[in-house]
Amino acid sequence: MGLPSVMVLPLLIVFAAGVYYIYNKFMQLMSKTLVCSKVVVITDAVSGVGTECAHLFHKAGARLILCGTTWDKLESLYDSLITDSDPKETFAPKLVILDFSDMDSMEDVVAEVMECYGYVDVLICNSSMKLKAPVQSVSLELDRNIMDINYFGPSTLAKGVLPAMMSRRSGHVILVNSIQGRLAVPFRSSYAASKHAAQAFFDCLRAEVEEYGIVVSTISHTFINAHEPPSTVEPAPKQNILAQYIISQLNHGVRPSVLANEILQTVNRKRKEVLLAHPIPRVALYLRSLFPPFLFAVLAAGVKDSVLAEQIQ
Repeated sequence: MGLPSVMVLPLLIVFAAGVYYIYNKFMQLMSKTLVCSKVVVITDAVSGVGTECAHLFHKAGARLILCGTTWDKLESLYDSLITDSDPKETFAPKLVILDFSDMDSMEDVVAEVMECYGYVDVLICNSSMKLKAPVQSVSLELDRNIMDINYFGPSTLAKGVLPAMMSRRSGHVILVNSIQGRLAVPFRSSYAASKHAAQAFFDCLRAEVEEYGIVVSTISHTFINAHEPPSTVEPAPKQNILAQYIISQLNHGVRPSVLANEILQTVNRKRKEVLLAHPIPRVALYLRSLFPPFLFAVLAAGVKDSVLAEQIQ
C-alpha cells in the first residue's frame, strides 16, 4: 500500500530538514579541520566581532595572532581563550598592539606579526571606525583618521603579509567591510567613502593575486548590532514612509556571533564576496545599479523629512 498523497509533502519537508541538519553538522565539523594549525591574524580582536572570531578560530585549532589597540583588553581576551579551551587541542594566541590611526607604526607592526610564525595563512581585516554627521561638520583631520583606520590601515597590513603568501603560493585575505562600501546613505559621507575605497582596493587585489593561489574575500554587512536597539520616540511631523523604511533597514544590524560564523564559513569555502544583509538593503543595491534616480529621490526625501523634524522640535 502506498502512502496517502496528503502525507507526501510533510514527509518531504521532514526529510529535507534532516538532510539540511546533517549538512550543517558536517560543515561545522569540517570547519574545525580546515583551519586547524592555520596562522590567522585578526585585527581589532577585542571588538564584539573580533572576540567572537577569536573564540571560533581558537576552538577550531588555529594559531591566532590577535591585534588590538590596548594591551589590557588583549590580555583579558587571551585569558578568556585559554580558560575555555583544552591546551592539548589549541595553541596559545600571540598578541600584537595595532592601532591603524598611527600609520607611522605600521612597518614595525607588520614586522612583529611576521615574526610570530614567519608567515600568515589568513588575514582578517576587521577594524572599523564609524561616523554619522552632516558633510559640512566633518573636519579634514577626522576625514583622514577615518581613512587611516578603514582604508590605509587594512590595505597597508595586507601589503605587508602578501610577499610571504606569494612565495608560499597560498593565503586568504578577508576584508570585513560594510554594505556602505557598495551603497552610501546620507550623513555617513566619510564612513561610506572609506568603505568604498577599501572595497575597491581589495577587489583589485583579488584579481592581482589569484595567480599566486591567494584568495581575497570581502564581506559586506549592515551595521553591527551588539546590543538591543533602544526604544525611540517618533518625531512629530509625518515622515516619508518609504524613505524612513529603507534607511531603517539599511541600518538594521547583524549580531557579532552571526557575522563571526559567516567569516569562518568564508574561510572554509573560499567565497570571494559575501553580502550579509536583509532583503531591503539588497533591493537598494539593485536600485542603485538599475534605477539610481529613484533611489536618490527616496534618500533625498528622507533627508528633507529629518531636517524638517529637527526644525519643528
